[in-house]
Amino acid sequence: MPSCPPTKRPWQWSPGPSTVLALLVLALPLVALARGGGGEHYTSGRDRSSGGGGGDGLPLWLLFDLVRMIFLYPKVTLPLLLIGGALYWLYKRNLHPTATTQRALDQREAEARTEVSGRDVQGWTNALKLKDPSFELQPTLDKVRWLFLELQKSWFRRDMTPVRPFLSDATWQRFNVQLQLMKAQGVRDALADMQVQDVQLIGLHQTAWYDSIHVRVRASIRDTDVPADQTDAQAMAAAKKVAAESFTEVWTFVRKPGAQTRIGEDLFQGKCPNCGAPYKGGASNTCEFCNAVVNSGNYDWTLAEITQGVEHVRHHKQVDGLMQARADDPALNLEMLEDRASLLFWKWIDAQSRNETQRLSKVANAEVITRLSSELEELGKRGRRRVFLECAVGAVDVRALEVHPESFDEAQVEIRWSARMGIGPVNERPPSLPTVPQRWVFTLVRRHGAKTNTDTGMSTDRCPQCNAPLTTSGANTCEFCGTVLGNGERDWVLASALPFESWNVRQDQRHSAASVRRQQAREETRGAVVAPTDGDRVMTDQKERERLLYMMASIAAADGDVSNAERRLLKLCAERWSVSWANVEMALNAGPQLFERLVPRGSPEAEVFLRHIVEMALVDGRIDRKERKMLEIAAQHLGLESRLPALLGDH
Repeated sequence: MPSCPPTKRPWQWSPGPSTVLALLVLALPLVALARGGGGEHYTSGRDRSSGGGGGDGLPLWLLFDLVRMIFLYPKVTLPLLLIGGALYWLYKRNLHPTATTQRALDQREAEARTEVSGRDVQGWTNALKLKDPSFELQPTLDKVRWLFLELQKSWFRRDMTPVRPFLSDATWQRFNVQLQLMKAQGVRDALADMQVQDVQLIGLHQTAWYDSIHVRVRASIRDTDVPADQTDAQAMAAAKKVAAESFTEVWTFVRKPGAQTRIGEDLFQGKCPNCGAPYKGGASNTCEFCNAVVNSGNYDWTLAEITQGVEHVRHHKQVDGLMQARADDPALNLEMLEDRASLLFWKWIDAQSRNETQRLSKVANAEVITRLSSELEELGKRGRRRVFLECAVGAVDVRALEVHPESFDEAQVEIRWSARMGIGPVNERPPSLPTVPQRWVFTLVRRHGAKTNTDTGMSTDRCPQCNAPLTTSGANTCEFCGTVLGNGERDWVLASALPFESWNVRQDQRHSAASVRRQQAREETRGAVVAPTDGDRVMTDQKERERLLYMMASIAAADGDVSNAERRLLKLCAERWSVSWANVEMALNAGPQLFERLVPRGSPEAEVFLRHIVEMALVDGRIDRKERKMLEIAAQHLGLESRLPALLGDH
């Protein structure tokens, strides 16, 4: 009988050097499979993950051999895995900082963004003293320190009433809606050991309508989320178990030019800042003796905005159409307009979260309410609802004002915000959703010829006729004087709220229609790719990269099947755009529910979205092979394969 060659039994197999090396290298990602990033509320947008997570996995044969080696050669395999894990940890620590390291980096950047010289501070102080000889910097900073601590206490107790007189109406609305959203989520914020380390004036902006001071607050606090039914004592005990975190915020206060410091006679001493009479508080924020609106900014400093130090930008923006609009309304100013827009945003979020659109009756026109009611009703029929968790605003900026003498003037206001937002089941816990940056444009309208009400100033949630505070009832009239509200005849109201792509297309169509009426003879322009203008050029900041990538992931997952090639390309984008892959995976798992309304295939909105991705890929001036493949897949999902070459041009 012919002899057969001896067969190698599994237990006789011995790994070669190349296999051991391959196992060492390829086994490294196993350490990170359970790791993930994430964060909460509005952050700087930088990757806060402590590692990657996910990936394309290991070949099954290699996993099998790895397990076998652990049992057969534990003295060799286990040390190799430990060494590999340590090397991977060192690699990821240098390439992707841990959350603690990232917070330290953010804190350092916040300090750099908010650093000013002593000469600057003295100059700003002197400028204020020229108008207000009684102004002194240190007492003002002491008041900010006191207000910071009182505001944290009120937030912890879930009752902002004690600090209401110091806040603009939009700031007040923001805190109350955020508390309502946390209640709906079943959690509360637990705080302990609040300490203010430093308070410093870092900026002054003066206009004919308002003086704005920017105050940097450096502080530390122990902060965590706990179940909503925990008592204050239980919540504080839970907070004491977490490490204290240092942070930097910039608080912006506004006051009318000409207002004077009243030593010993202001809200901090419990007195009306106008007449000095005792002020007892109340929902109207009005002095019972002189009828002054105490949070208007007309008599004393009012807190109008809170910005994270890492997001603070020193610039004075130019707004198209502002001077033309002021020709008919000289008191029109960006401070009040942006406060009003912020107020409308939070009311818009609140109405959707509660599924009570009539709450907008006094501040939005009938078309907005009808459309929003229809959308929510349609979701309700499918047993679905809109989810807004950990909602926070990053910036509110007026982009442009449009004057229409025969009808309503328009204000286009861009709002950068973030939330764990999506579509979830009714009466059930919402699904796991990543914190998604949002970029929307709110269009506010007001009858041409209407005037800015300077009597109420930064108290923008009031009747323009009688100055009474607005209620949340479903009526579209003032309960005190009967004036019809929500129609834009007297004050700015919400006319539309659109994602940036949809608003961009609408603006292009409006401007294109006007151009066609003026230049009908230019037939050669038909079919050409529209070049992005200064107004719609994509911004290559971190939040915009996150938003675009999350939307790409949702579009890829819309058909329920994400190929390995698509996953690899999305991971490539996440690495190149410095976006947490763990959050991208959450977006993939959430699918189209992450964005209730994805851009329709082949639509103008889809072309705007694709153009923005192309611009993002071209940030370094070129398109490599992998980026081109990514763009081709995106164009395929968007139904725009034929348009991609024109958008790429010569690249």
